[in-house]
Amino acid sequence: MTQKPTPLNSIKVSGPIPAHLARSVIEETLRNAILDGRLPCGTAMRQQELASLFGVSRMPVREALRQLEAQSLLHVVTHKGAVVAPLIEDNSAETYELRMLLESEALRLSIPLLTDADIAEADALICALEQEKDYTEIGRLNRLFHMALYGKAPNQRLLKLVEHGLNEEERFLRFNLEAMGLGETSQEDHRELLNLVAQKKVGESILTLRNHLMRGMEVITTYLNGLDVAGKKDLQ
Repeated sequence: MTQKPTPLNSIKVSGPIPAHLARSVIEETLRNAILDGRLPCGTAMRQQELASLFGVSRMPVREALRQLEAQSLLHVVTHKGAVVAPLIEDNSAETYELRMLLESEALRLSIPLLTDADIAEADALICALEQEKDYTEIGRLNRLFHMALYGKAPNQRLLKLVEHGLNEEERFLRFNLEAMGLGETSQEDHRELLNLVAQKKVGESILTLRNHLMRGMEVITTYLNGLDVAGKKDLQ
C-alpha cells in the first residue's frame, strides 16, 4: 500500500545531525518550512515523527518546538499538540496596536546606539527590497530591515517580542503581498524612516514608524475583510 504523503515529506534531512546542533538545526529547518508554506497552517508537529525524521531523540525536538511556539509560529491545541499557527490572527488590529507599542520602544532605545554601519545595512536592505520581485524574499527582507533599526536596543526580551510580531507579518506577506499591492508604498515609508533614524531624530522616527504600521494595519484589515465578504458570497 502506498503511504499517503504528508507535509513533513517536503523536509529533506541530509546526513546525521551533531547532538550539540540538533535543537538549532531542527528549529531553523522547521521555521523555514513554515515560512515558505511547505508546512501549512494546522499541520500537526508530532514529536516522535519529527524525532524519526531528524534521527534524534525527542528532547531536542521538544526544545525546538518550544522555541517555535515562542515565536508564534506554532500553537498548542488541546488533544492535538503543537500545530502550525494561522498566517494571521482574526485580531489583526490588536496585533498591530501591540506592535506599535513594542516597536516604538525598541526604536527609541536603539536609535542612539546605531552606528554608520547599521544605517548602511538598513539602506542596503531597502535597495534589495526595491529590486526584489520574489514575494517570499520580500517578506524576509522587510523583517531584516526593521530588525536592523531595532537591533541595538539593549532589552533582549523586548527584541524577542518584536521579532515574533515581524515573523507573523513575514509569513502573511509571503502569501498575500502581491494581492495587497503594498510593495512601493512600503519602500517610500522605509526611506523616510531611515532618513530620520540616520539623523537621530527619535521622536519623528517613532511617529513615522507608527504611521507606517498604521497604514499596514489598514491595508491588511481591508484585505482580510474583502476575503471574508468574498467567502460569504461563495457560500450563498
